[in-house]
Amino acid sequence: MLEVIKKEILEIEKRENIKILYACESGSRAWGFPSRNSDYDVRFIYIRSKEWYLSIDDHKDTLEFPINDLLDISGWDIRKALKLFRSSNAVIFEWLQSPVVYKEVSNFKEKLFKLSEDYFSLRTGMHHYLGMTINPFKNELQGDTVKIKKCLYALRSSLACRWIRDKQTVPPMEFGVLRALIKDEGNINGLIDQLLNLKKDSYEGDTIPSSRLLNHFIQNEIRESELYSMTLEKSTGSTEVLDAIFRELLIENFK
Repeated sequence: MLEVIKKEILEIEKRENIKILYACESGSRAWGFPSRNSDYDVRFIYIRSKEWYLSIDDHKDTLEFPINDLLDISGWDIRKALKLFRSSNAVIFEWLQSPVVYKEVSNFKEKLFKLSEDYFSLRTGMHHYLGMTINPFKNELQGDTVKIKKCLYALRSSLACRWIRDKQTVPPMEFGVLRALIKDEGNINGLIDQLLNLKKDSYEGDTIPSSRLLNHFIQNEIRESELYSMTLEKSTGSTEVLDAIFRELLIENFK
């Protein structure tokens, strides 16, 4: 599959007349708990020629392609990506930590992620991961049976919230790193091991009986994170630094 993805990246570059600066895996395969039939969620950041940006008209700043059973691929223009980085969009901070990188030019990932301390807003990040926890908890985990993947999605987001509370830094993307925050809390680690084993051998829609232990754990995490979020202030990083990066990338990749 790796060669298929790399070939698709090259074809997109030629077809769209762009340069892909960074392409990675995002989703359950990058988080560390794919199912037997998980697709590949490929995300990329691209740049166009200088002339494309020197226009009085606004242009579409995303590229999306038809999803098939195995491959879901889409990308953001570099200006959109840098604007989202400035506003502390949690998704781009995750992409920059992906353990699966399909393409990178000019040390793009390292160059941008080392600025994370200046641009990651604890408040914005907390609100993002709280939303990602509360939604599946209220809408997916209250029935008699629940999807295995929804249990792990809610767990991962709740632990990202805990990371922000405990570490005051960007939460790691990988679930295996996040779960290291858990001590022996009512044997929740034992339950997580079971969920991971089930997810590995299951299909995307497979369900299990709901767990009171899991729901109690997530509910407590939501409560603690909501209280903590009230203490956080809004912050925004510098535009000038990102403007300089944008101009540098234009010069390097479209001479």
